Amino acid sequence: MTNYVLDTNVLLYDPNAVYGFNGDTLNIPITVIEEIDYFKKNMDQTGYNARYIARFLDELRKEGDLREGVKLENGTTVRVNVCNDHLASKISSDLIKDKADNLILSVALWLQEHEKKEVIFVTKDANLRIKSDVLGIKSIDYEKDRVETDRFFEGTKVIAIKDELVDKLYNNEVVKLEKEFLPNEYLRVESELNPKKSVLVRFDKISNGLVKIKEYKDGLWGIIARNSEQRFLYDALTNDSIKLVCIAGIAGTGKTLLAIAAGLAKTIDEKKYRKLLVSRPIFPMGKDLGFLPGEIKDKLAPWMQPVYDNLSFILENTNEQSTYKELFEQNLVEIEALTYIRGRSIPNQYFIVDEAQNLTPHEIKTILTRAGEGTKIVLTGDPNQIDNPYIDYYTNGLTYVMDRFKDDEIAAAVTLLKGERSILATKAAQKL
Repeated sequence: MTNYVLDTNVLLYDPNAVYGFNGDTLNIPITVIEEIDYFKKNMDQTGYNARYIARFLDELRKEGDLREGVKLENGTTVRVNVCNDHLASKISSDLIKDKADNLILSVALWLQEHEKKEVIFVTKDANLRIKSDVLGIKSIDYEKDRVETDRFFEGTKVIAIKDELVDKLYNNEVVKLEKEFLPNEYLRVESELNPKKSVLVRFDKISNGLVKIKEYKDGLWGIIARNSEQRFLYDALTNDSIKLVCIAGIAGTGKTLLAIAAGLAKTIDEKKYRKLLVSRPIFPMGKDLGFLPGEIKDKLAPWMQPVYDNLSFILENTNEQSTYKELFEQNLVEIEALTYIRGRSIPNQYFIVDEAQNLTPHEIKTILTRAGEGTKIVLTGDPNQIDNPYIDYYTNGLTYVMDRFKDDEIAAAVTLLKGERSILATKAAQKL
């Protein structure tokens, strides 16, 4: 039996965290309740989680005294602890005693001194884990939804096969090998006799073999794939059987540019989708836009400028005389604020979510479950460039989805390794 003390960020990150500690005691310092109250008015995922926890505890108090602890169906006991002056006095004089983080830590200290159970402090704040260890309290990160593999970030896989099999792939025949591959895994296949003789392929789960990818030598909307990974990406973005595409890569590799170009081709040229919908998190996700002047489109403009830049660049590289504003007016392209996506159903649309590495797994789930019939979702991002303080390379929404869907035939993941924006941009991304 263990005494777990939960930090505020754990409950705001995952409101269902209380169900993940079977048979133990969960201690929620009253300071956590105060901090949750601060977030409850937010119209974003954090606000939703804050309101969920408040309702959960309100219902729980009807079943017993929260100070003594109320037992859940899974055997876990939940109790709320008061942080009074006596508890705060346990904090080192080196720390600010009335600071919320330190008051929360004081509960863990008191429990460690007065109860025989092991005390573990759970927080997603690295600094708090450091302070906890210094004070002699065992601390851990909340690691639900943590991905333990970086398999999709290995880049292009290269294999060598018999020369005659390479010829079959060139002739658009299916080649079956004894090796195991993931559904929609992309590879460069070389001839054993001549490594320069190669073909780009995808493992097709239906035929259970390698198939040559579709090449777009003239590009899409004036954007030509410049390397193998970008060619893989075009195949995934235009394959109607693939409903979810995850794109990872450093700045300047063309993630958003190629996704938008493919989206325009599928929406306007092929008319496969009713509309191209583009969104990106306003960090923090759902930050109130009311302080900015104008209507919603005006408020979104600063956050969506990278999307507008990509659209302008694409149109400049085609014979299209229209501007991206005209695409919006014709309702062919739309910008969406993720703040307002909850409760929506999005059918028959090509939906691009940019900067997905800044979303939590729960936020990503909210987005993916909005997909209606005929919708394709494309997630782009750089897992090494995260602005959210409570997620990292292994716990962000993009990496999480790539890992969870790696065995699914309706999903594909492509990592772009080579920067194509400029030599300077590539060097900066690598060196800084």
